[in-house]
Amino acid sequence: MRQTTRGPTGRYETTSVVGGERVKAFIPAPLPPEPPLQIDAALRDKLDAALLAVGRLDSVTTLLPDTHLFLYTYVRKEAVLSSQIEGTQSSLSDLLLFEASDAPGVPMDDVVEVSNYVAALDHGLKRIREGFPLSNRLFREIHGVLLSRGRGRAKQPGDFRTSQNWIGGSRPGNASFVPPPPQHLPDCMGALEKWLHDQPERTSPLLKAALAHVQFETIHPFLDGNGRLGRLMVTLLLCVEGVLSEPLLYLSLYLKKNRDAYYGWLDRIRTKGEWEGWVGFFADGVTETASGAVNTAQRLVKLFKRDQDRIQELGRAASTVLRVHGALRARPVASIGQVAAATGMSVPAITKSLMTLRDMKIARELTGRRRNRLFGYSAYLRILEEGTEPL
Repeated sequence: MRQTTRGPTGRYETTSVVGGERVKAFIPAPLPPEPPLQIDAALRDKLDAALLAVGRLDSVTTLLPDTHLFLYTYVRKEAVLSSQIEGTQSSLSDLLLFEASDAPGVPMDDVVEVSNYVAALDHGLKRIREGFPLSNRLFREIHGVLLSRGRGRAKQPGDFRTSQNWIGGSRPGNASFVPPPPQHLPDCMGALEKWLHDQPERTSPLLKAALAHVQFETIHPFLDGNGRLGRLMVTLLLCVEGVLSEPLLYLSLYLKKNRDAYYGWLDRIRTKGEWEGWVGFFADGVTETASGAVNTAQRLVKLFKRDQDRIQELGRAASTVLRVHGALRARPVASIGQVAAATGMSVPAITKSLMTLRDMKIARELTGRRRNRLFGYSAYLRILEEGTEPL
């Protein structure tokens, strides 16, 4: 893969921060890169493979009996992974238990941050489906939801920062990277917004997502939540561009596994302009992530079919057990009350069906309590939890 020599992709400006410390902040040049990207045959093959994988992922919805059942937990898996990259220690089970019952023992600050991510994604998708453009206004709205509760609520939710931030180190003077001073944010984010809207030129969706993500992370426009929002932007952009009909592509597992390489590329783009190498890395991530999601969906379809076939063998009891099984497919951690609300069945009938599913090792009781018990769809949770172990 040929790499064009560019040098730094912006300029440094010396600025004073609180305490009188003088630091060099980086102000990125607007997109597109100059000189233009050199897409050689090897990089073109990577981008083509990524686009093909995303196409397969988008078509996977035809395999699923209900796409929203898959999305419910898949979005939550992404929320856990994206938050883990930022240092939270919540697991997918923590989040599902929290949503089911505010379960005691769950690390509250961590799980609230993950729950906020789910709400932020839901808000962004709702606005986009209403016809709202991917814009700085929408970024601020999503950020306001992302930091609405928990540790980030004091970090100017919904507003671009008005003070200097930094990445790495204990203060700006020993940071590994210092983003633009706040007075430059309107110009930097304004230029990014125009580029997202194909000004000054039309850019293919995958390439746009790759470049926009780096630009957003370099500008770092908020006091907190930039990483989570920057990763979320990739999915929203692909939905806006019509590449995805549902928000099924999430890069956080790939970036979690390749953290050092990811941060290395961000640094080399800023200092050396190595955009082509980053685009190749990004395309590989899209291919791996999309293929993994297709595999997960296929495994879940097989799991549901296998368990349904086993339940059918119960004879007369099968119909009620199948209804409870269906409720656990929709919400793989649920209370008896939640199953009742979903099915309209009586508590005794649900309890008996859950005991049957427990005996079949399809479901398991999660709380160890006599009252307000929670049940989980065991194999479903095992598949979804792959890769979500805390760092």
